Amino acid sequence: MEFASTDITTKGVTMSQHVPYVPESSNLREMSLRAILLGVIMAVILGAANAYLGLKAGVTVAATFPAAVVAMTVLRFFKGSILEENISRTTASVGEALVAGAIFTIPGFVIAGLWTEFGTALHYLETTVIMIIGGVLGVLFVTLLRRTMVEEASLPYPESVAAAEIHKAGRAGGTGARLLFGAMGIGGLIELLSKCGFFAATWEKFIHFKSTAVTFLTNRNNMITEVPGGGGFMAGTPAVSPAYLGVGYIIGSRLASITFAGGVLGWGLFIPLLLYFTGPSLESLIGSTPDGIGTSPLGWDALAYGVWKFMVRPIAVGGMIVGAVNTLYKMRKQLFGGIARSFSDIKKAAESGVAQSRLQKDLNLKMILVMIGISLLLMSFLYYYYCGSVLGAFASAMVLGVAGFFFAAVAGYLVGLIGSSNNPVSGLTLSTLVIAALLMVAIGVTGKAGIAAALGVAAVICCSSAIAGDMLQDMKVGYILGGTPWKMELAEIIGVVCAGAVLFLPLLVLHQGDINVGGTGFGGKALPAPQAGLMAMLAKGIITGQMAWPLMMVGAFMGIALILVGAASPMLIAVGMYLPLHTTFAIFAGGVIRHIANLIVKRRKFNEAQKIRTENTGVLVASGFIAGEALIGLLVAALAFFNFNIPSIFDEPKAWVGYIVLAILGYILIKIPISKAGSPDEPAPPSAMG
Repeated sequence: MEFASTDITTKGVTMSQHVPYVPESSNLREMSLRAILLGVIMAVILGAANAYLGLKAGVTVAATFPAAVVAMTVLRFFKGSILEENISRTTASVGEALVAGAIFTIPGFVIAGLWTEFGTALHYLETTVIMIIGGVLGVLFVTLLRRTMVEEASLPYPESVAAAEIHKAGRAGGTGARLLFGAMGIGGLIELLSKCGFFAATWEKFIHFKSTAVTFLTNRNNMITEVPGGGGFMAGTPAVSPAYLGVGYIIGSRLASITFAGGVLGWGLFIPLLLYFTGPSLESLIGSTPDGIGTSPLGWDALAYGVWKFMVRPIAVGGMIVGAVNTLYKMRKQLFGGIARSFSDIKKAAESGVAQSRLQKDLNLKMILVMIGISLLLMSFLYYYYCGSVLGAFASAMVLGVAGFFFAAVAGYLVGLIGSSNNPVSGLTLSTLVIAALLMVAIGVTGKAGIAAALGVAAVICCSSAIAGDMLQDMKVGYILGGTPWKMELAEIIGVVCAGAVLFLPLLVLHQGDINVGGTGFGGKALPAPQAGLMAMLAKGIITGQMAWPLMMVGAFMGIALILVGAASPMLIAVGMYLPLHTTFAIFAGGVIRHIANLIVKRRKFNEAQKIRTENTGVLVASGFIAGEALIGLLVAALAFFNFNIPSIFDEPKAWVGYIVLAILGYILIKIPISKAGSPDEPAPPSAMG
């Protein structure tokens, strides 16, 4: 059964006369078994792909758009309804949100030295409990907030409107599936060729400084002394990575440039400066790795990475903290507005009684409150296991309950303004971590117990906030399409439980697979996990006082300086310092490609409709690149996990071949979106870029 499109919600249009795409009286199939199963499968796959991306690059990409495309494509074969597609997409997007909460915090247990081995049954149980309870709490909190925040006229929900349009376009015969899956195939193929040694994914070379000395006047006798200097700097090229290029393309040239600026600052200023003065003394480390592991001789390149890991990263952490505080301060009006609406909505939910309309019916309020209470009780037991203190467990649960609801409202409000892709979940979590860590110190819970409790609170809050933002975005799509709220809420809970029970596995595969090929797992070069590293360092520093506070202070002052000069995003600059240079360089390359595409669009004088179609096509292609590389990367990591290494095609793969591959990927990201601009007289869909 098809329905005619109605002139409904778009940016700036009041919601008072809202008419859903599917009428209230419709009896279309909605919450079917096939829709739920497809959603769960996509939740696991897209969640695993985002785990790979988040651990490597420190960012995740919203799963809403690829999930909508896949749901339409698959369910079309079964003559599924648009409401089934909505349920399937809603369930699928849970995976990305839940894994974002997990990867921003869970690896912190390993990085902080609390978990010496990740792949144990106990740690699986801990991780699963954190993800499921955090995710379920996010769903429950949002259910209390839905009416006010979803129907709020001032919130544009840009990504929700675009996702709804994708579904409606599917009813008219178009899906974009060919573009998405084709790009996934290209991304996967490139990643496989890279792992097989067909080309060198990166090129790096340490450039030596000429040994020299800095002269100083000392004492009152003006005696001259010389301080020897040496070292050098690392030169390199962007990683040949479809995923990194895709990320850069999606976030755009401006944000990609800011991230790369952090990389230039770290690798072009701090590391050469530190190596210049510490290089002569660091030469004694040659013969052992900077991590203190192994005995094989190393060169200056390894020392440079050691300086980056143990000196520059703490500086970056200081900058990230200041950047996060500044971000929250700049959003203070939105934050207070969101929480005010939250408390108001609780009252409305309590007074509303039974909804008369299918379109207004949520899960039962009493059941919601009971489930929230049970979730907090279960987390109290986990926190007691971590810290061994009844008071500490109770205090942690109280912080979780209050902060969880607060940040669920905040995350939802921000998603309504800027979309799920730009939701600063890690910044919100950081403030919770600080509160929890200071509380542990105040009540006398110190050492590993205090660190574990603080990280545990932060992990649940992060999962809850990520799910809350994702769910409100999905509820808005359902509101536009005519979905039934309680069915979508139940689908989210099912998705959280199923995905939460499985998503530990890709984390384990990536971590142990990296170790099996000579890496260090979480926090290392291949899997830097910047947000989790920040959480671990901050929790450990507050609880034990062992943080490199001087370096942190340097980073904090750097962050303050960046704020004073009006830097666009001090937080993002600090993240760029925290990541390997070839990662930020590749993201920057993706941003440059996007900029070139925009210049071509401008030169050809595309109208607004053509611009939006070009942007949306670019998003699909870039998302396909990300998903394709991530899935093959997970496959290769899984093989390494079982100690099976893919044979190399060439013993010494050439970097110049990688440059050709990079150029081909850039050409695809420009050519295909431009070719899909369409004619000037075609109507414009809402933009997927928000």
